[in-house]
Amino acid sequence: MREPTEARGHGRSRKRVLPIVALALVGAFALALDLHHLISFDALKEHRAALADFVAAHRGLAALAYLGAYAAAIAVSLPGALILTVTGGFLFGTATGAALAVVGATIGATILFLVARTAFGDALRARVGGAAGRMAEGFRRDALSYLLVLRIVPLFPFFVVNLACAFLGVPLRAYVIGTALGIVPGSVVYASVGAGLGSVFDRGESFSAKGVLTPEVIGALLGLAALALVPLVYRRWSTRAEG
Repeated sequence: MREPTEARGHGRSRKRVLPIVALALVGAFALALDLHHLISFDALKEHRAALADFVAAHRGLAALAYLGAYAAAIAVSLPGALILTVTGGFLFGTATGAALAVVGATIGATILFLVARTAFGDALRARVGGAAGRMAEGFRRDALSYLLVLRIVPLFPFFVVNLACAFLGVPLRAYVIGTALGIVPGSVVYASVGAGLGSVFDRGESFSAKGVLTPEVIGALLGLAALALVPLVYRRWSTRAEG
């Protein structure tokens, strides 16, 4: 009787892994075809007239297409999220562009999170113990605060945080809220840059997204990250005071 049970267990394991394999294959296929090079400021400059005309004629459809493209890029971990956010501001204005970027990034990140958690999360958590296990438990307990900091100030690549949260067993609700709220400040900054990108193109000037992160912007983001840590610090202080 054991063999059929083990076979069913292996079958379920393979089914859990299939979605993450599919995402990896799609991402590899896109990179092999150099599709990620379409996500560039040169491509945006070259096709700006056609894109602007399409948005003007079909704004709702264009917004849905942009949302889907953003979510897909994040789900398969393609580079260029920053450029996509700037593009959103360029095509739809600061407010709408930032909102679409936040929704698209959150959807894509959540897809990757759920797929990775289903495929590997339970198995990895079962093997984590000792100091690493205690660290993982602490991260899960204060997941929202940690996530807000990691999203506001991108200390690690976006997809690395997505996968780490899946492997550590971060609750879905905290993950979605932390991701959505945490990327709002950066999305607004880059979408506002995109809203004024047309004039840069008109002057024939080159543009680099790195120039957006001025000391003032970096200081503001660090301040928001510090605020996100306040609940965590207060909780730790209260626990020690009570002890």
